[in-house]
Order: sequence, then structure tokens, then C-alpha cells
Amino acid sequence: MIKNLSRIATAVTLAALPATLFTPAHADTAPAAETLPLAEAIDRLPVADEIRDGYSRSAFKHWNAGEIRGDGCDTRKEVLIHEAIEPPTIGPNCSLTGGTWWSYYDEITVASASDLDIDHMVPLAEAWDSGAYAWTAQRREAYANDQSAEESLLAVTGKTNRSKGDKDPAEWLPPAGGALCRYLSEWTGTKLRWDLSADQVERGRLADLAGECTDTVVTYEPAP
Repeated sequence: MIKNLSRIATAVTLAALPATLFTPAHADTAPAAETLPLAEAIDRLPVADEIRDGYSRSAFKHWNAGEIRGDGCDTRKEVLIHEAIEPPTIGPNCSLTGGTWWSYYDEITVASASDLDIDHMVPLAEAWDSGAYAWTAQRREAYANDQSAEESLLAVTGKTNRSKGDKDPAEWLPPAGGALCRYLSEWTGTKLRWDLSADQVERGRLADLAGECTDTVVTYEPAP
């Protein structure tokens, strides 16, 4: 995958340089990833009323130039390349030809990138309501283009993405029954990663649904 190739190349380059060049005198330790049962993860979500005042989709700059600056691929294209089951051919200006994808929300195989949307697991409006209204523009941009967590951005059919809109799990769930537990895990993990709250109805619904997913865990790493 394009991300992995980039990381390998970077690692090789950095390995040849003195470690002292990259170690600040008072470097902070990055928060470690944590894995816990779904029900316990849901209990960790802070409860707060939603605040929609002042929301505009333009408050979240996307898509930006992606993780690999200068490759001609924005975040959307990089996610498509990363998530492809069969990789597409990458042409000039990151045009994508061919390839196949699996949209897990509706369990459909998709053979055209133009039929896919890139879904924010927790929609931008929901993120705003749940705490992003208080963020800086830079943090909102980081959220809207987050490729460091696999579940943050997903290639799904345009139909399901439009059906979901900005709804939380109390209002919308993936139509494929087999997607439920994964969806609850990824929704909860994304909110914990970005320290976003849930309202009472949302958290209550999550807790109720967790009873159907007793073997499901949530793994998340706090966003920098």
C-alpha cells in the first residue's frame, strides 16, 4: 500500500542519521494505543449536550494534500488507494483506473472509484456538535484528513454515505447486519481517539447495542 511504502522509505532514511537530531531534550511520550471491551469503551465516552451553533462544513478543511505531499494525490485518493482490494492504476494527477473496493456498510463490492464516497466515521457535523466547535482550525483539518487510524476514513458506497449523513448510531446503522459490531467499535474508538463526547440518547443506544457484540473490542490511540 502507498502508506506502507512511504513509511518504509522514511524509516530507512532516518535510520542513517544520528538519533540525537530527532530527540528533543524534553520529548513527550506519545499516548499508547489501548484495547478494551466495547461496553467498557462506551462507558468512557464523556456525556454532554450537543452544540451545533456556528457549524459549517468549511470549518473542516478537506481534502488536503494527504500524507504524501507532492504525489498529486489528495486525502480522498490516498484512502481509495489504501483501501482497494485490487489496486487501481494510478495515472497523471492521481487519476485512478480500475481497482475494486469492499463497502462494508452494505457488503457490496465496488468496481469504480467514482461510485465511492469517503466517509468520516464520525461525521464532521457530529464531531462539531461533540466538541470540535472548540478546536483550532488546524485540529479540525487534522481530524477531517485523519489517515493515522484505519477507522477514521472509509471508502463506502455513495448511497450508504448519503443515507448516514450526519446521524449518530441512535439514528442510523449500517444496513448490513454483519457490519453492526465493527461499526459500533469504530464509532466509539473514533470518539475516544479525538476526545469527543456523546449525548445521553447516543450513549444509551450504544450501550444497548453493545449487548449484541459481547466479544467486540475497541482499539484506539489518542490523536496527537
